[in-house]
Amino acid sequence: MTHTRRLTLTATAVVLAATLTACSGDADAPTAEPDQATASETSDADSEGSVHNDADTEFAQMMIVHHEGAIEMAELAAQRATTPEVTALAERIAGAQGPEIELMTSWLETWDEQLPSEAEMGSMDHGPMEMDGMDQEAVMEQLTSLSGTEFDRRFLELMTDHHRGAIEMSEEFRAAGQNAAAIQLAGAIIDAQTVEITEMENLRQGL
Repeated sequence: MTHTRRLTLTATAVVLAATLTACSGDADAPTAEPDQATASETSDADSEGSVHNDADTEFAQMMIVHHEGAIEMAELAAQRATTPEVTALAERIAGAQGPEIELMTSWLETWDEQLPSEAEMGSMDHGPMEMDGMDQEAVMEQLTSLSGTEFDRRFLELMTDHHRGAIEMSEEFRAAGQNAAAIQLAGAIIDAQTVEITEMENLRQGL
């Protein structure tokens, strides 16, 4: 009996030890809650980037077209301007607005919205798109016909008008937009192009 009882107690101890070890392992193991929380946070972050309204969509679509016009003008000025300061300004404008076009394009793709096309833009009110009463095509034709200081002066006049249009669009959008990143970009456009307008006015006075 004593031998049998000793075997029984030993077996019980082994089982108990195994049970405690298993419990201890479960207690030390990380729970799924942090992973679930991380997944939830990631989902929230992703959804925040997708939050937008019609004003956000229209702003991105129209500002892409507006920036494309500025780059077209600036690239021409970088080649034709006779004043080094005007050449440098034109290169900065093209260099800054290219990445902004890429950014806004990525937003439209994330939002599953259409990228702008000439047909779509033609149906919108394009007051801010015009410069001195001219559309982009007319502006480029006029600039192409000029040279020397006359070109520099006219480029500065038209680009100043173009910047004012971008500022007007951005100010109107900030009151109606929903996407935080788009609203932030609108503010950056206002700040940067206001500074450039002052620079262009000073350059024009020196010509």
